Amino acid sequence: MITFNDLYESVRKEKYSDSLQILPAKFLQEASQYFKEKREFLAKEEDMFSEIAIKNKKKLENALTSFKDLIRMRKKKILNLAFVAAEVGISKKDFDNMFGYEKDLFESVIKSLEGAEKSKSSEMSGEAKAEFKHRLVRFLEDVSGFLNFEGVEIGPFQKGEIHNLESDVVGILEKDKRVEVIDYD
Repeated sequence: MITFNDLYESVRKEKYSDSLQILPAKFLQEASQYFKEKREFLAKEEDMFSEIAIKNKKKLENALTSFKDLIRMRKKKILNLAFVAAEVGISKKDFDNMFGYEKDLFESVIKSLEGAEKSKSSEMSGEAKAEFKHRLVRFLEDVSGFLNFEGVEIGPFQKGEIHNLESDVVGILEKDKRVEVIDYD
């Protein structure tokens, strides 16, 4: 079972180390149990203004703050690791020290960074134009209401009105010469 001192020591080690620290496999569950027990103990306290109740409440607040700091520091280290891994190739240096959700975060950040790098490269080479999810259009004629691709009714629209619509819908309306695109690529 985790104690306040265990939590404090984990925060201290994480703070003064560049690498992710090894935490027990059940650390998160034990921390959750610790917080639950402390809350239950405080709820049973009859005199919430007694010295013991005030001291225990402060201890719980400090423990929660320390836990949040620990998680924040670990996230920051994972983001740094993902950045380095995406720049120089995947390095699983601290991968074994991560919890499951931290591994998921690490992998998704790397995928996002790699995707951004590919997008940057294709834009720099002029291979791909940026695709827009919405386009600004002017209606060339009156258009009655209709359903978009999600089944949501949009419209009706009057000739000359300007609206921001989904690119797929704009493509159909533009093909039928009902709108003109007025945003700039």
